[in-house]
Order: sequence, then structure tokens, then C-alpha cells
Amino acid sequence: MVSGGERLPGRGRLFVISGPSGTGKGTIRDIVMQNHPELRFCVSVTTRRPRPGEIHGVHYIFMTEDDFMGKRSRSEFLEDANVYGNFYGTLRSPVEECLIEGCDVLLEKDVQGALAIKASMPEAVLIFIAPPSVGELESRIKKRGTETAADVARRMDSARGELNQARRFDYVVVNYVVEDSVRVLEAIITAERHRVRAGIVALDISF
Repeated sequence: MVSGGERLPGRGRLFVISGPSGTGKGTIRDIVMQNHPELRFCVSVTTRRPRPGEIHGVHYIFMTEDDFMGKRSRSEFLEDANVYGNFYGTLRSPVEECLIEGCDVLLEKDVQGALAIKASMPEAVLIFIAPPSVGELESRIKKRGTETAADVARRMDSARGELNQARRFDYVVVNYVVEDSVRVLEAIITAERHRVRAGIVALDISF
């Protein structure tokens, strides 16, 4: 684990990890959250049906499309998107509450969602999780065995477009080995916690 978990007082930081499906971002997120219990994770909302083993409020907040659209009309989402015919979104209030309390938040979003958050909250730190190669990404998706050949082809088409968006992120982590990628992400979080920024509370030290 990277040291430096203590943070300077003030508003929390928002970290958003993203990347194409199959890059391992969920696994990386889970390990980092386990290593850093001080990080907060805000569960996304979706209108799709729960998959086997998924728990409401843990993996996603599952709601009807009518409820989702109601919240959308009231601008309750920090970002939202239609992905493969289902709606996904990040509720604004839980994220804002954590940041105001001074807690750092780690979100996992698709590329479209991450960029939407950056547009809404420019201070957000975007971290792109990339595969070693397009071929390796396709191999990882096929190994999951959860998609049809048509689904794999569709995901690969999306992935190529998403990879072209990596330059719009603050950091890129190429996920060769999960453990190494975890260490890099932890190092990014530590560095950002010590970055000088506007509005930070003055230190009681002299130079």
C-alpha cells in the first residue's frame, strides 16, 4: 500500500477511473478501495436488470426508467448516459456530500460518463485504464464468456473509439499486471492529495 493516506484539510478530491470494458478497471478499483478504506465509493444508478449475484445498493442502485427520468428532469445526476439501451447515472448529492465532508471519492465510470463528470466538475481527476493492446482486450472479453460474438464485436467497436479519448484524461495506466496497476493508481491518489491547489487551508508552518 502506498503511504500518505493522510490528507490536508478542505474539500475532498474526486477520482474517476475509466476505460473500455474488459480492461480490469473494476478489479483495480476493488483492490484500491480495500487498501484505502478512507476512500468513498458512490454506487451508480441503472435501469437495466440485475445480473446474477448483483445486489441492489452494492453493485448498482436499480430503478425503473420512469424513476430515472424523473431524477434526470430534476438535474439530480452528475452525469447520465444511455449505454446499449439501458440508462446509467451518478447521483449528484452523495458525491457532493462526501466532498464537502472532506472525503475523497473514487468512481468507476465508462468513458462517456467520466468526460461528462469532468465537464461538470473540472477539478475531477480522470484516470484511464488501458489494455496492453487491442488484441489482448478482445481476448479478455472473450474469456469472460458472458457475451455473444455479436456483443464482443460491438464492445470492440466501442473500445476503439474509447481508446482514442485517452488523451483527454489526466492519467493513463496500462494494465499489464493488476498488482502493478493498483500501485500506480495508489501513487496517483497520493500525489494528488499533496498537490497545491486553490482554496487549500494554509499550513501552520514557516519557511
